[in-house]
This record gives sequence, structure tokens and C-alpha cells, in this order.
Amino acid sequence: MKTPDLTKLPSRAPAGFHKTATLRQMKSIKQELIELQDRLYAENTRSILVVLQGMDASGKDGLIRRVFSGLNPQGVRVHSFKEPTQLELSHDFLWRVHQQVPPKGMIHVFNRSHYEDVLVTRVSGQVTAEEAKRRFVAINNFEKLLQQAGTTILKFYLHVSEEEQRQRLQERITDPEKQWKYEAGDEGKAKQWPAYRAVYEDVFEHCNPSTCPWQLIPADQNWYKAYAVASALRDTLKKLDPQYPHSKEERPKAKAMR
Repeated sequence: MKTPDLTKLPSRAPAGFHKTATLRQMKSIKQELIELQDRLYAENTRSILVVLQGMDASGKDGLIRRVFSGLNPQGVRVHSFKEPTQLELSHDFLWRVHQQVPPKGMIHVFNRSHYEDVLVTRVSGQVTAEEAKRRFVAINNFEKLLQQAGTTILKFYLHVSEEEQRQRLQERITDPEKQWKYEAGDEGKAKQWPAYRAVYEDVFEHCNPSTCPWQLIPADQNWYKAYAVASALRDTLKKLDPQYPHSKEERPKAKAMR
């Protein structure tokens, strides 16, 4: 994929998509996901990692609710990567990430991910361009290792426009139902859009192998964003075609209690 110019990337649904019809399709896709995820969990031989990245206010939390609600909670885990703790900082930057990757039979969703360590850290000046290049190599090797172990990786960038991001951040101040999302510094985040655009484009250039390419999802409309991610996950599961074991010999070993 040619490195995209995010200033020219569409942030709204393609022509021909309409909300009412798309929501009807979404219900059908969710039913397929429920069955396919159940088969993946029962088969217990492969796993899926869903990576969600995007600018602040791109709607990662809402997307997770729309796509993954209704699935068997035993087979899905969501992990949100926040500012590293002192313990995590005392290790290499992938240490905390490796502990959260999905075991066999599971779908894990990363709300933000290992890519934060070549995005936020660069915008804040904690990591230089040279160090970022070394981390790109480590990330590519890390993802290759997961794939060799039977994990399919789906990486989604939720592309929200500058205008939409600004409006959503303002709603965190003015809308009582969204004020709980407010964080100190939200007012200035919209001004960082150009800086984040540059580092995201760098990620798309250096961490975009054909085995797990980035999928760039228009994110200004929540209904389309959820449909696009759910469709991609459904298509991936159908391609994997997990099967229920049929005999004691085929049954996977019991999962350890958590």
C-alpha cells in the first residue's frame, strides 16, 4: 500500500452507503460473528488480535461496544494501553504488550497498542526518529512472531477528520453525558492533529507488511466505522473457517481458569 496522505483520506462513508441499510446489514454480520467466534473458541488452535489506533476522539471505545457486544465474553478480551507504569518502563517497550496477546481460541482487542510507543512518544519528544526506526523493526518482528504462533492480526486506523475531532473534544466539555471522558489537555489535542498525522504516516510506511496490513477506516460516522470493522473481522473468521471438534481426540485441552 502506498503511504497515504491523511489530509486527503476520506473520513466519511463511501458513496452508496446509507445508515438505515447499513445498520440492517450490521445485525446480520453480528449474528455471523457470534457463530464464528464460538467455533474459534471451541477449536482452540488459533487466535485473533484486533489492533485499534486513531487520533483522540476517533471513537475506539464506542466501536468496541458496537462490534463486540453480544459475543461470548469467555472468548473476547479488551485491553486498553495507558501511560506505562514504572515497572513497565523498567523493561523493553514490548514487554507489557506481549503479556496481553491472545492465547489459542481467543480474540483480543487492543484499544491503543504497541504503536503508542512510536506515536505518542514521538509527538511528546520522548523518542527520536532514529529510535523510532529501531522500534519499527522490533514491532515488525514481534508481529511476525505472533503470526508464526497462529495469531491473525487485524490492524485498524480509525480516521477522524480534524473538524470532527474538534467537535467531539468540545462535547467532552459541554455535553453532561460525555464529560466523564474529559482529560486535562483535551483542549489542545486538536492542535496536535498535524503532528500525529506525520507520525502515523511514518507507521504506515514502515510497519505495513502484506501479512497484516493497516486498514484505514473512515471514522466520522460511527455506524459506518463499526460496519467496516465488523465486516473485516467476519471475513477473516470465515477465511479461517474454525471448526467444532468432533471427538475426544480432537477436542482441545481445557482452558486454564483465569
